[in-house]
Amino acid sequence: MTDARRRQRILALSPGDRVEQAWNRLGIAPPYRCVRGPETGMAMVRGRMGGTGNVFNLGEMTLTRVSVALEDGTLGHGWVKGRDHRHAELIALTDACARRPEWEASMEEGLIAPLEALLVEEHETQAKVAAATRVDFFTMVRGE
Repeated sequence: MTDARRRQRILALSPGDRVEQAWNRLGIAPPYRCVRGPETGMAMVRGRMGGTGNVFNLGEMTLTRVSVALEDGTLGHGWVKGRDHRHAELIALTDACARRPEWEASMEEGLIAPLEALLVEEHETQAKVAAATRVDFFTMVRGE
């Protein structure tokens, strides 16, 4: 997975308020303007039976997207499920700043890595809860 895709994934899966707090801790406030959006619309969610079968349309979901441009013209794009315009804007701003060499390391160390660690921790906690409620079914063969 490329750095940009990984960054988008982590930021989109993290709650908006958590992204906002992490962004504020960075102390970076570049001037920027919204090029497109934020705008909310619908996107078709597609799936595959068993992950490998034919593609089918599962349904639609609400999606918010935004594109921003820094003063030097560097573009950043953000997408998030739901209607949180600020969350999508922060994702786009982070994307634009991470494309600048002077901020790339700050974005990774101060924003992306901590958010990723929290997501991994939450995933492991959910996995433990699910494992505790797991039921194993088996079939007994009657002897004759």
